[in-house]
Amino acid sequence: MFLENKNSRVQEVLLKEISTKEVSLFIKREDELHPFISGNKYRKLNYNLAEALKQNQQTLLTFGGAYSNHIAAAAAAGFEHNFKTIGVIRGDELANDLEHVLKYNPTLKFASEHGMKFHFVSRSAYRNKTSEAFISTLKEQFGDFYLVPEGGTNKFAVKGCEEILTEEDTQFNIICTAIGTGGTISGIINSTKKHQSVIGFPALKGDFLQHEIEKYVLKNKNWSLNTNYNFGGYAKISEDLVTFINNFKNETGIPLDPVYTGKMLFGIVDLIKKDYFKKGTKILAIHTGGLQGIDGMNLILKKKNLPQIV
Repeated sequence: MFLENKNSRVQEVLLKEISTKEVSLFIKREDELHPFISGNKYRKLNYNLAEALKQNQQTLLTFGGAYSNHIAAAAAAGFEHNFKTIGVIRGDELANDLEHVLKYNPTLKFASEHGMKFHFVSRSAYRNKTSEAFISTLKEQFGDFYLVPEGGTNKFAVKGCEEILTEEDTQFNIICTAIGTGGTISGIINSTKKHQSVIGFPALKGDFLQHEIEKYVLKNKNWSLNTNYNFGGYAKISEDLVTFINNFKNETGIPLDPVYTGKMLFGIVDLIKKDYFKKGTKILAIHTGGLQGIDGMNLILKKKNLPQIV
């Protein structure tokens, strides 16, 4: 394996607002696995890198938005393991003044500094990213490559995410994770025990995730999705969420990203306060990383004259 198989530490979450509830909350610090390839991206890319090598590929091509955690992680992984990387980025207007974009977009700046080459496409063209015709066009332009899907989710990613939980984690009744493309929760579901159930907190609006997860889940039916805490959809944020993230870090020392883990923890804490979980429940929340996205979100918050994430 390219990325060392690590077990992340589990940290208890002690918050005043849920201290009277007889529910225990812990967080699995996957964000600490690697300084740049953190959280679920570390897990998702591991076996994909191995497969790329097996296929004698020297170039990784993948997809993402301008602030994508996956784009940053793929660039870092390629840089660390001597793969060329190409990022197909949503938004062809970004190519008009790339120098300006790289100056003010921390994610693309980081990816560029780690050797990633960009191919900007229109939003309408990006919607066809999985079509054979679109992939053929990319191969005509860039030659042969190993394709990593948007968000990194495929069977190799799910295999990597099956390694998130360890034997020590069997003490927990409920496992919670944020969801982007469905790969992380699929791996977690596959590795849970009979006495455990999984709750996924989607960052995106829409009901397509149910089908995506069912493609990768082998047999377990012990999972559900809670769609009440996406704050309006992917990358949407509110002042309440920023306040929660800042207070959470102040009380626990744990930083949360605003797109995924922050929303999940907001939801978990709200459910605990509403007595959703029965007394004695032990909850393990998975910190899927994504902290690189804070700088980009703060730029957006600043433009809107909203408080920033500290």
